[in-house]
Amino acid sequence: IFQKWVNREISNFDYLIQLNTMAGRTYNDLAQYPVFPWILRDYTSEELDLNNPAVFRDLSKPIGVVNEKNAKTVKDKYVFLKTQLRFSNFEDPLGMIDKFHYGTHYSNAAGVMHYLIRVEPFTTLHIQLQSGRFDCADRQFHSIPATWQALMDNPNDVKELIPEFFYFPEFLENQNGFNLGQLQISKEVVNDVVLPKWAHSPEDFIYKHRKALESEYVSAHLHEWIDLIFGYKQRGPAAVEALNVFY
Repeated sequence: IFQKWVNREISNFDYLIQLNTMAGRTYNDLAQYPVFPWILRDYTSEELDLNNPAVFRDLSKPIGVVNEKNAKTVKDKYVFLKTQLRFSNFEDPLGMIDKFHYGTHYSNAAGVMHYLIRVEPFTTLHIQLQSGRFDCADRQFHSIPATWQALMDNPNDVKELIPEFFYFPEFLENQNGFNLGQLQISKEVVNDVVLPKWAHSPEDFIYKHRKALESEYVSAHLHEWIDLIFGYKQRGPAAVEALNVFY
């Protein structure tokens, strides 16, 4: 499979799906759902220029430190963790918890439901998780640009993407007419997901996002992200150096 990918006989999308499968990830388990990378950083331009390297996310860094400003916070947490644990929600009386950069994970069941809240069976699963109601509108997935900005502002939010961002436009639409509430400050009703300016419809977003995944830039750098998620930078000294240690 690797050689086929290197020879460009299979697409980046297909290679990532196969890697997820070999890693034991499956659509049948929300806790081990396939994980895909954020690949873009430009969600505000009127046009998306895939020939410009500046529109792409740095795939060599975990999503929590793609914004350089977060790197110091993440490093400090790791270095001073034992002190912090005394004052946090982590119960560690025996000092057994290994140090980590992130107290949450780039892929988990709640994150999958977060992205897929508008389509069943994920709507019902989300409601069950929230004790019989929708979560507060401000915490829901309501805007792709706002979700990216939250990642850049908050080193504790480290959700990567799911494969649906590259082939399934329906998850961006509230076709079932669910009452997802209003944002507290703007009073905006949460309905379809707000798209980047360069996307004219959910289908257009998927088309351009998939095109970005198969672009020359991503093809040349995807292996760096794979090292973090599936490769040698998952654990040990390489993970520490890459700021890639998870609780």
